[in-house]
Amino acid sequence: MKRKRIDLIAALAVLIAAWYAISLIWRMPIIPSPIAVFYKFFEILPSKLGVHALYSLWRIAAGIALSLVIGVPIGLCMGYFSEFGRISSPVVYFLYPIPKIALLPVVMLLLGLGEASKIAMIVLIIVFQIIVTVRDAVKGIPKEMYYSLISLGAKRGNIFSDIIIPASLPEVLTSMRVGLGTAISVLFFTETFGTEYGIGYFIMDAWMRVNYLEMYSGIVMLSIIGFAVFSAIDVAEHILCRWK
Repeated sequence: MKRKRIDLIAALAVLIAAWYAISLIWRMPIIPSPIAVFYKFFEILPSKLGVHALYSLWRIAAGIALSLVIGVPIGLCMGYFSEFGRISSPVVYFLYPIPKIALLPVVMLLLGLGEASKIAMIVLIIVFQIIVTVRDAVKGIPKEMYYSLISLGAKRGNIFSDIIIPASLPEVLTSMRVGLGTAISVLFFTETFGTEYGIGYFIMDAWMRVNYLEMYSGIVMLSIIGFAVFSAIDVAEHILCRWK
């Protein structure tokens, strides 16, 4: 843990030093000094930046929760029940490759410009990765493990709780990591429509007002949100997958 903290501090120091050097070389308002940006960041954090961050965090958390509720059961059933997998796989293969941002107009027409459409876009990005990952993880479990439990009198519920879910959990967390980067990017885009709250709205509003200090403050907050979410997934993996 101490080593990770040292690596994190070193990485931040390198990024900030590079940013500061670029601001000195270019000397343009579009690339302000990190010192000025951090000062502005803490100045506006309690009044408005924090509020926008909470809205974005809520949308990300809701999207992740719904993706898990929908994707994990479908992936488990596709991997364990061969007939269900045979029928549902073509549907997943047809929908998965579609760029989800292309569905944004449809989602907004169906769900409106409010919270539902923003959360739905996050779900569309993450849920298919969870489904495919869980299905493949379940299919990769040796059949001999099932036979051992069945011979001891285990029911289907025991097989899911003792073998399938623990075996697929690390893959679920990995798929969430992969999907979150794209999900946050799309959230930034959706927050420019039909809302006055969210980091995406805050950054674009600051850009339109040519307030580069606030714009960069929003970008810093967006990176902090992403880091916090990824760190939370790492903590969850450490707690839930101690056997790994």
